[in-house]
Amino acid sequence: MTRQRRSFDPSFKLEVVKMIKEQGLSVQHVCQSMSIGPTAVRRWVEQYDSEQAGQPGIGKPLTPEQQRIRQLEQENRQLRGDVEILKKASAFFARELK
Repeated sequence: MTRQRRSFDPSFKLEVVKMIKEQGLSVQHVCQSMSIGPTAVRRWVEQYDSEQAGQPGIGKPLTPEQQRIRQLEQENRQLRGDVEILKKASAFFARELK
């Protein structure tokens, strides 16, 4: 029998990390009280620390600022791709007109 993989939203992860960072609770205590695996909690703390240091970290962002940065980076990539397509299309049609 396999266990169902649980998923947690970023606000919950951030709340767990703040319990550890701001309230000074141990990872083990938080894990036991909330029935969460210690590996996941340590990964969330590592993600939070890297985000606070200004690095993107790995995994889904926890803080709203990092979420917004990732969203803007994705939009930027999309827009750059659109511009490249438009450049190629305009070059193609410019050749057709000659």
